Amino acid sequence: MNPLPVIPLHQSHPRSFESNQFVYPVLSRRAGGLSIGLNLNPNKSCTFACAYCQVDRTQPGGPAMTKADLPQLAGELDAMIELVTSGRIFEGPSFSQAPAAVRRLNDLALSGDGEPTSSTVFNEAVDLCAAARRRHHLDDVKIVLITNATLLHRENVRQALEVLDRNNGEIWGKLDAGTEAYYREIDRSRVPFRLVLDNLHETARVRPIVIQSLFMRVGGLSPTEAEQDAYCDRLGEIASAGGRIKLVQVHTIARPPAESWVTPLVYAEVDVLAERVRQRTGLSVAAFHGAGG
Repeated sequence: MNPLPVIPLHQSHPRSFESNQFVYPVLSRRAGGLSIGLNLNPNKSCTFACAYCQVDRTQPGGPAMTKADLPQLAGELDAMIELVTSGRIFEGPSFSQAPAAVRRLNDLALSGDGEPTSSTVFNEAVDLCAAARRRHHLDDVKIVLITNATLLHRENVRQALEVLDRNNGEIWGKLDAGTEAYYREIDRSRVPFRLVLDNLHETARVRPIVIQSLFMRVGGLSPTEAEQDAYCDRLGEIASAGGRIKLVQVHTIARPPAESWVTPLVYAEVDVLAERVRQRTGLSVAAFHGAGG
């Protein structure tokens, strides 16, 4: 897998588009095409407070989504699908510079300004995506859940994952650390690291998942070899206990982070880390570089 090089469109991931409140298009390096995002957390609610997060939490978010918002969500999603599949989105100024190779709809992504599984309308949003996919005959288009895995043990979330399984769904679960201490430093969550690991394992036992990891320099220092090895060990534990990991995404920072003391790894560091993960785990790994060299 050879991800696209970083271009300006990859560094701009606004959660708004024209007059939409909840649905937005993103040119995604990870997807290799255009992704339609659904922001289920306009209130910026999240169970993580990542040091590298691009969401500006110094400014208040909007109101939380409710069931009253679902008709608007559905309408925005239908309109965006038509805009993308017709190709008209690439005629406008926002995406006119998109390379020909990525001018396709890859997925509908449940993501946004917070943890999507924490939304009170998460299950309904999954159902809306599944219905839109069928209605528009998008058989090859995935529904991607981008999650920090903190709530995957909840029964309502498990039920929604079953809907994803029946509709070409894919779970991208976050894992940024190998140790509790580094997890606390980077993801800054009250949720125990053990619960995140258990949720990733249990979810991967039911269906193959993608692990999405972001590494960076903290105060100018890259993750230690011990931390990198611990991260590989956590992946190995998931796999050896029956969890299926179809891909590990090794990222670094590509957009302005929440904290000034975190900065991107250089290209060579990302490549070395990705190869370390391959060698130690035997898993498929894709490397995604940041904006700098």
